[in-house]
Amino acid sequence: MSDLVLHDDDLDEDCYRARLFLSLLGLEARRVAVDVVPGGEQDGPAFRAVSPAGMLPVLRIDGQKVCGAGAVLLALAHGRPEWLPGERADFARVAHWLHFAGGPLRATLLMRRACLFGGAGDAPSARRRAAVGALRIMEDHLAQRRLEGGTWFVGEGATVADVALFPAAALCRDWGEEYSAYPALRRWVRAVRALPGFVGMPGIPDYG
Repeated sequence: MSDLVLHDDDLDEDCYRARLFLSLLGLEARRVAVDVVPGGEQDGPAFRAVSPAGMLPVLRIDGQKVCGAGAVLLALAHGRPEWLPGERADFARVAHWLHFAGGPLRATLLMRRACLFGGAGDAPSARRRAAVGALRIMEDHLAQRRLEGGTWFVGEGATVADVALFPAAALCRDWGEEYSAYPALRRWVRAVRALPGFVGMPGIPDYG
């Protein structure tokens, strides 16, 4: 792939998903910084000309703009069966977890942003219950996978699903949730960190 340009913010976990996957793939992108907090540049006219809905990250790939973490991950995974299986059953499983990452798991993102930066939303107790519930779903799935001899969310190796899910678990300490309650997630986080090309972001410890 050539001419990769990534519009991102260092502290945004969706942007981190894109940076992490690019690094795991051994790809480099020219980064264009977007000051979300406190700058609010994602809502300004200059960025809205790039991403009309104000979504981050934005990846320019071969001249095409791709907006949002899920879309960026899929665009990068296309044609890479090791990351996006072509077999129907595993493809469906990956699709399930990508949908989960963009749906119920967003509660962890909202919890982190509220704790770090403040902001409106549900009552903190309701937000925390939703975030903890999403992590518990991941924990239970990985515990079952371990009983079956598996390490990853789908299949025998890491897929784009693991990339999409990783920041929520790895950054949970930013909103006061400890790894100790999630032994299966903790083992999986270590496995992701051991992947060739792994890169972190502020808030992700190099231990766990």
